[in-house]
Amino acid sequence: MIVRFLAVGLTILGSVHFYFWWRLVHDTAMPEPFSAAVTLGLVALAASIPAAFALRGEKSVIVSAAFVWMGSLFLLLASLVATDVLRTALHAAGQAAMPRAFEGGAALFAASLVGVGLVNARRLGVKEAQVSLERLPASLDGLVVAQITDLHIGSTIGRAMVEEVVAQANALKPDLIVITGDLADGDPRALADAAAPLGKLSAKHGVWFVTGNHEYFGDVEGWLSLLRSLGIRPLRNERVSIGDGAASFDLAGIDDTVGRWTPGHGPDLPKALAGRDESRELVLLAHRPTVVREAAKSNVGLVISGHTHGGQIWPFHYLVKLDQPWLAGLHRVGERTQLYVSEGTGWWGPPMRLGTTREVTKLVLRARPA
Repeated sequence: MIVRFLAVGLTILGSVHFYFWWRLVHDTAMPEPFSAAVTLGLVALAASIPAAFALRGEKSVIVSAAFVWMGSLFLLLASLVATDVLRTALHAAGQAAMPRAFEGGAALFAASLVGVGLVNARRLGVKEAQVSLERLPASLDGLVVAQITDLHIGSTIGRAMVEEVVAQANALKPDLIVITGDLADGDPRALADAAAPLGKLSAKHGVWFVTGNHEYFGDVEGWLSLLRSLGIRPLRNERVSIGDGAASFDLAGIDDTVGRWTPGHGPDLPKALAGRDESRELVLLAHRPTVVREAAKSNVGLVISGHTHGGQIWPFHYLVKLDQPWLAGLHRVGERTQLYVSEGTGWWGPPMRLGTTREVTKLVLRARPA
């Protein structure tokens, strides 16, 4: 399966770069020596992306540049395809041919979007949502949950950004902190120093974690061990009580779907909910929003997820939405279940955000009057 995935990925990567060459060099009749230079540059850029993935987790100028090109590639592709669609439409309408200078204009437009995306990615904000839960005890009305998700500590996100996230989360004075997966990309031994500030997260009812798909692309057990050493408690298909006595609710967490490839891992919602008292409110941590479909059948009150990054880079969110119908924000699914999807605290791959924002989430739980 992995070999097939790599073969498909490399084929797509090569095809996209050939399309760029055809549109920017061949179609524009670019003269020498510029055409040769651009051709060699495209070959080098194509090769840089698989190299960056092979070196993920390692900080270097080459890796950072490759990930910037990865985002630029998508925006350039969208811009050039848009000019092709417009050219075809004009031809079909019998209009004059579009000037070839439009290719250069498309490239400049894509470059400007790259600049905006790079700047936006450096901005971290707080998003707040009020969530009314009918089974939440009145004594817990106003309880604050801070969510961190999809931080992706690694090649382009280091200790300084982790410290910023921790400070932002602690400033909310949360009663509970949850981390809903994709915390890092890379070896926990190499990234332990960058992740160390997470040990300063502080909340009355603790800091809890569930795995995302990216934990399983590396040493998942190493990450779980590191988090425990930092005082962060993983929830692996299990449930705990938050609060005291009647003034409490259930918090459950499940492994990510990709965990099924790893012995001893994988999501098991029935196990996490086994023996529960359905008169008690239940909040579920699950990396993927689509878990809400199963959760709604079990009368879960609130599912807290991430994974989508809100699409991260416009217009990529249209593709993400095909797989994840709930991209961001608060949603109601079924009669009782609500879902909150964070746009993510970091980024994956390209250090860019376009049409989306990085967030530390503040969820204020409200007791719904009987």
